[in-house]
Amino acid sequence: MKTPYFSKSKAFPLQIVLVVPFLIQIFGAVSLVGYLSFKNGQRAVNDLAEQLMDRTSDVVDEHLKSYLSIPQTLNQINADAIRRGILDVGVGGASRRHRQTLGKYFWDQMQAYDLTFIGIGLTTGEGLGAARYDGKTITIEDWTAKPPNNSTNYATDNQGNRTQVNNRFSWNNFSESWYTQPIAADKPIWAKIYTVNFPTAPYIVASASRPIYDSQNRLLGMIGSDIHLLKLSDFLRSLDISQSGQVFLLERDGTLIASSGTEKPFTFVNQEIRRLRAINSSDPMIQNIARHLQTSNGFKSITQDTDFQLEVQGKRHFVNVVPWRDKYGLDWLVVVSVPENAFMAQINANTDTTIALCFGALVVASVMGVFTSHWIVRPILRLNWASEAMASGNLDQTVETSGIQELNTLSNSFNHMAGQLHESFTALEKSKEELEDRVEERTTELKNALEELQRTQSQVIQSEKMSSLGQLVAGVAHEINNPVNFIHGNLDYVQEYTQDLLALVQLYQQYNSNPAPEIQIAIEDMDLEFLQGDLPKMLSSMKVGTDRIRQIVLSLRNFSRTDEAEFKSVDIHEGIDSTLMILQHRLKAKPEQPEIEVIKDYGTVPLVECYAGQLNQVFMNILVNAIDALEESNALRTYQEIEDNPSRIKIRTSVVNSTWLEVAIADNGVGISKEFQQRIFDPFFTTKPIGKGTGMGMSISYQIVTEKHGGKLECFSTAGEGTEFIIQVPLQLKVHGVV
Repeated sequence: MKTPYFSKSKAFPLQIVLVVPFLIQIFGAVSLVGYLSFKNGQRAVNDLAEQLMDRTSDVVDEHLKSYLSIPQTLNQINADAIRRGILDVGVGGASRRHRQTLGKYFWDQMQAYDLTFIGIGLTTGEGLGAARYDGKTITIEDWTAKPPNNSTNYATDNQGNRTQVNNRFSWNNFSESWYTQPIAADKPIWAKIYTVNFPTAPYIVASASRPIYDSQNRLLGMIGSDIHLLKLSDFLRSLDISQSGQVFLLERDGTLIASSGTEKPFTFVNQEIRRLRAINSSDPMIQNIARHLQTSNGFKSITQDTDFQLEVQGKRHFVNVVPWRDKYGLDWLVVVSVPENAFMAQINANTDTTIALCFGALVVASVMGVFTSHWIVRPILRLNWASEAMASGNLDQTVETSGIQELNTLSNSFNHMAGQLHESFTALEKSKEELEDRVEERTTELKNALEELQRTQSQVIQSEKMSSLGQLVAGVAHEINNPVNFIHGNLDYVQEYTQDLLALVQLYQQYNSNPAPEIQIAIEDMDLEFLQGDLPKMLSSMKVGTDRIRQIVLSLRNFSRTDEAEFKSVDIHEGIDSTLMILQHRLKAKPEQPEIEVIKDYGTVPLVECYAGQLNQVFMNILVNAIDALEESNALRTYQEIEDNPSRIKIRTSVVNSTWLEVAIADNGVGISKEFQQRIFDPFFTTKPIGKGTGMGMSISYQIVTEKHGGKLECFSTAGEGTEFIIQVPLQLKVHGVV
């Protein structure tokens, strides 16, 4: 085998071959990259600033559309309801009840929407509305047509009911732009921005308003909804750009509406609010932009998106001005400014870093030429280490760049790939968490549905049991009623005949004092004298017994109510008395305990429109629970202790607000702990021993009172002192709701 022959030629040392061209390449490449990076960075700053300002303007535009559409939409809904007669504004002198209902209606809307005021002003000079002047507490304002002091501000409870008068002041619809502007425009508009210096806080609002008409298209007045403009400043401050840039809103006359800065868009002059013009702002950015706009053909000349650069205090700023309008007359300017140094700081730092790397690479390459091979291999090793780390599961890997262009490209590609993998795995993990959340949510929904099905099934079974029991009770009462009435009706005749016979016997004895021996023996055997005295007593006792049976039968019929329509007007006291009659066997005295005292405090209550049988079931459930509680309490006391502090059940009835019936049933038993009070109306919850209670009585009672009758059932109890249940139902009830 021949050995290959290589000719000898002049060769350069490997250090020179590697170092000198490499140094030249590094110097040229780094310088060029630094220069291009700087130029591209400047162009990127302009593009990025424009994109950031456009995105911020879009966010502000969307927020303004959303936030400012609420009052106009709500006004349209209310105006349509008034036109159709659904909402009665009471032109011509509304009753106090109608005005209170209208006030509650506006109070409910204030609860649902982020408004500061909503109300109406009528052509009669009257008006009414709900307000949130301090941003928290909702009050109701009601004014008449004749000042002074014709408007009253009321505090309200958590149901919207008026509780007390806060203050009174004078108000005239016909002299306020809030009323006159929409009436004059005869269409939905935004009234002039309204400012008041309230003791609680400054009040600066934009009022959306429109005229209102009845079904014959006759003008009734106007309706207005106010939004607090200071909340726009809060929104602007929440934007990401507000940390380094500035966002503010202007009216076409240059008046400041809101800004992302700390400065308020108003000042105080003699304790009165005076709105601030942008050119008078203490913020140099707002002031300089406003002056620039004013000198550039004025604020009103801006009709389209405008971009420009402005130098303020030696620093250049990018400025974007966008006109914002809506169909109701708002015409504002949205101004966004971003300082150039917010973007150039990183670019300048990158330029300094590039220069430092260039000189560092030259120095290192000159001094450590012999280690060039090792220096070339080292980035490759870093890539290998990072790849192995990623293979072991640690995806958060980045590889530092080096002075070699090819390896830089490989490092950047690796970093990009690592970032993509990290994002993919993060997205996968997020999808997994979302899937788990959805599975958990669906499981919860199925569990709730199963519990609701079980509750409904138990309620249906309980209702069927009560219905069957009511029919059985009514049937038994009917079957007993006829023979008892027959016996009771004939007892008077029997008593009369007996008296006649006894009188005859006495007359016979009077005129025949010496009867035959056989008669004398029969008289002694039958004890005639005792019979004459005891027979009338026996007949009287029988009459008392039949009266008692008739009362029980009547109570059973009243309790079952199967002989009456399901829904009608009834005497609620009859239902309570019938329930007490049925439970008399548990109330009367027993050898182990005295009688449970029942105190009736009946008020003057008219007939109540209700489902009588179902309300009787509620009374039965509550009274049975009260008796159980008293028996549980008595079991822990001696007979003498019970006599000293007797068990009592107090039943009180009354009329509340002329429209509601209130029945309070209280006992002095063992009471209910606070922990159990929160669950007393839950299905299947019971404090009784197993087998004694199903846990459905109070749940069904709560459903009967709240859902069937539109009322309230509340429990107040103190452990060891007793329990009181308060039932409130409307006196007049429609099948589908309370009137």
